[in-house]
Amino acid sequence: MSLPVTKKSKNDANREESGVDLSKEAKGLIDKILGDVSKKSATKQIIIGTTSGWLTGFVTMKVGKIAAVAVGGGIIMLQIAAHQGYIKINWDKIQKKAEKITDKVEEKVTGEGPKLLDKVERYVDKKLDKAEQLLKNGESRTRRWYHSITGEKSFKTTELQFFLASFCAGLALSVVTVN
Repeated sequence: MSLPVTKKSKNDANREESGVDLSKEAKGLIDKILGDVSKKSATKQIIIGTTSGWLTGFVTMKVGKIAAVAVGGGIIMLQIAAHQGYIKINWDKIQKKAEKITDKVEEKVTGEGPKLLDKVERYVDKKLDKAEQLLKNGESRTRRWYHSITGEKSFKTTELQFFLASFCAGLALSVVTVN
């Protein structure tokens, strides 16, 4: 009795056949043109090596430039689209995802996850960055809040304000970390 034979589809058979044929044809063509390079004279070896090196470098540079233009152009187009309002990027979500990945990598490398102090430090940093950004942008809510507390019409930071902000941050950090 004969063993059952699995039937291949026409496309699979054609792909398999053409893949084998192309590789055999390419190898045959290279062998016809170059033959065994080690048996050729030193001059021919130098010419073949130089030509193949130049060709490889040329193709690599062209492909590299095309890839760089494509990636760079894509990034520029995304930035323009975001600036024009066509794309809205949720940076908070991206940052949270990056922090989760960082925590996983740190856990794999060190064998233990991030400590509570590291998480608190990141949280305080984010909040201080947001407060700084609000103050720099001159948000009206921040201005109203500052004016309601101080009674001044213009906002100018002083060394005392930086000291008080850092003192409060240090106090909060010590309250969280002390056992």
